[in-house]
Amino acid sequence: MSKPDELLTEVAALVESGHSNQMSLTVVAGGAVITGRLAPESVWRQRVSEVLADSDQLRDFSAVFTATTHKEGPPTHLHFHVARILQGTVGIPETGGMYRVAIEDVSAWTMGDFSYSDH
Repeated sequence: MSKPDELLTEVAALVESGHSNQMSLTVVAGGAVITGRLAPESVWRQRVSEVLADSDQLRDFSAVFTATTHKEGPPTHLHFHVARILQGTVGIPETGGMYRVAIEDVSAWTMGDFSYSDH
């Protein structure tokens, strides 16, 4: 989007303010469909840091995500946790991952998340 969707920015701002981390959202960004729950950036950063800290090869990157930053103005990114990229008939990864998406890159979105079922 050349100008970020104001309604999507408002949803992100409510999540950032700590009102809920249960907001499910599905977006299309760069041709990819990403579906999952939104988290405040601080919660997302902490979780990514924990995952990296548990890795022998990636431990050094953990500190990058724990650095505190205070930004003025509306949120510029969506922070997904327990999220999947939908590809064909599967979601990658099946257990859910951590994704950061620039709001300005979202070309379409809807409330709720999608999942596949063989039934």
